[in-house]
Amino acid sequence: MTPLLKTEAEYKQVMAEIETFLQKATHNGGFTSLSPEETERLRNLSLQAEAYEDAIPIMPLQIPTPQTLSDMLSLKMFQLKLKQKDLAALLDITPTRLSEVMTGKRKVNMDLAKRLYQKLAIDPAFILEHA
Repeated sequence: MTPLLKTEAEYKQVMAEIETFLQKATHNGGFTSLSPEETERLRNLSLQAEAYEDAIPIMPLQIPTPQTLSDMLSLKMFQLKLKQKDLAALLDITPTRLSEVMTGKRKVNMDLAKRLYQKLAIDPAFILEHA
């Protein structure tokens, strides 16, 4: 049985060793140039690296659902890599107005609700429920 890698440092060390075998095979005409011992070592190292990579979560198990319009707008800014002023420009409103909407000082009118739906694909039911 192959030992499990516990740290990123161990993973990097294994990957470096795998790379040496790959370089040797590349320079010498393929994997048939590796000895049976080297082939077995490469196989074991590859299994260790694969097990370590599989144990790393790709995404958080539970992504919190936005509970407010402000949370939804913040999420959209993150997804689109926009600053607040850029989002305001995209929605064709002033940064001040967007700030007021996000802090709850201003309500969303029908025109802005339509833009949120058209330009950010925010569900109209969410907009109406949280506006």
